[in-house]
Amino acid sequence: MAVLRPHLALTVTDVERAIPFYAALFGVAPEKRKPGYAKFSVAEPALNFTLNRGTRGELGAFNHGGIQVAATEDVLAAKERLVAAGLAAFDEMDTTCCYARQDKIWVSDPDGTPWEVFATKGDTEEQGACCAA
Repeated sequence: MAVLRPHLALTVTDVERAIPFYAALFGVAPEKRKPGYAKFSVAEPALNFTLNRGTRGELGAFNHGGIQVAATEDVLAAKERLVAAGLAAFDEMDTTCCYARQDKIWVSDPDGTPWEVFATKGDTEEQGACCAA
């Protein structure tokens, strides 16, 4: 599987207030800003980091984790591996999430923490429902 970088999504109450902190922490400005959403592409360490406006639930600030891969074939290979390991994974192909068109699968760890494996196909002007906590 050709991994581009890990993905971490945090739920914050105010994205605009959080942006300066994370820009200073990572040393980069967000590459994408939308109402209630910001995406940082951090080079070192390689990280796809997003802020998502919402209410913190039982996961606290953690919204979901993910692994960004190069292509849909990598997403499907990950699904095959996870299913072979006895884990339930479900598809979201050609979906809009976090202002991007994506092919992805979702799987949960034993405690219910959601993880995605995804390939981004292009940007959109729509957020989609998956980023909201």
